[in-house]
Amino acid sequence: MFVNGCFWHGHDCHLFRLPATRTEWWRDKIEATKARDSAQCAALQNDGWRVGTIWECAMRGRSRIGLDEVAERCAIWLQGNDERLEVYGHKKGATV
Repeated sequence: MFVNGCFWHGHDCHLFRLPATRTEWWRDKIEATKARDSAQCAALQNDGWRVGTIWECAMRGRSRIGLDEVAERCAIWLQGNDERLEVYGHKKGATV
């Protein structure tokens, strides 16, 4: 189970904003983190592990769904057979 900060892992939500200074450096850094995340998840799954990710926006900010909802989604996933879980906050215009 990973708990990812939306900024550091380049999540597509309101908590991620590319800095206005040293933009290219930050873009390269965050893209490298995203590539590393993807490779690590693939390696874990290839070894038979199930991989879950909880995004910061699920717990913080205007799109948060709250700890109870995060815990419930994780519990359901842990009892099921799905290989992947991603828990994130509400997206603008999305229905729950």
